[in-house]
Amino acid sequence: MKIAVYCSAKDSIPEEYLALGDMIGRWIGEHGYTLVYGGATGGLMSRTSEAAKAAGGHVIGVIPPRIIAAGRLAGNCDELYRVMNMADRKQAMRDIADVVVCLPGSYGTLDEMMDVVASGTVGEHKKPLFVLNYKGFYDPLVEQIERMRALHFIPEQEHYKPLFVNTLEELEESIEGWEN
Repeated sequence: MKIAVYCSAKDSIPEEYLALGDMIGRWIGEHGYTLVYGGATGGLMSRTSEAAKAAGGHVIGVIPPRIIAAGRLAGNCDELYRVMNMADRKQAMRDIADVVVCLPGSYGTLDEMMDVVASGTVGEHKKPLFVLNYKGFYDPLVEQIERMRALHFIPEQEHYKPLFVNTLEELEESIEGWEN
């Protein structure tokens, strides 16, 4: 199974969040899964890819020239897809992956998450999107989604939606349950 992971590339975030990268990466590698990620260095991206690789996982990176020019090309990818821009990166990662996971992150992570939701909503794919709401990180987003649903901006019965989980264990169980 190919698991795309969207997450923070910032090194300055608290260590407990960086450690999530170690844990999910190790789990991906130990289960013989493939990590699909942004192919860059920094933050959760580095920690997830390094842990997946160290645990024997296959690592696929997808990276545009601007990030390479910034000197952030990761050296641990088994496969590397060079794309023209960030929009192509999102498309390629979504196309390659079987499952998408969002860890805590910033604007880029939210953009990637919403791209998966919007494209799933219009029927471009049926890939599950699991969002790890670690320590309530995404609680305000969950509240906003509930508000949009209450005001009928989102239908009560969605045919595609992000699946929020609160712990790494729930995430792992959800992915394994989807696989079977």
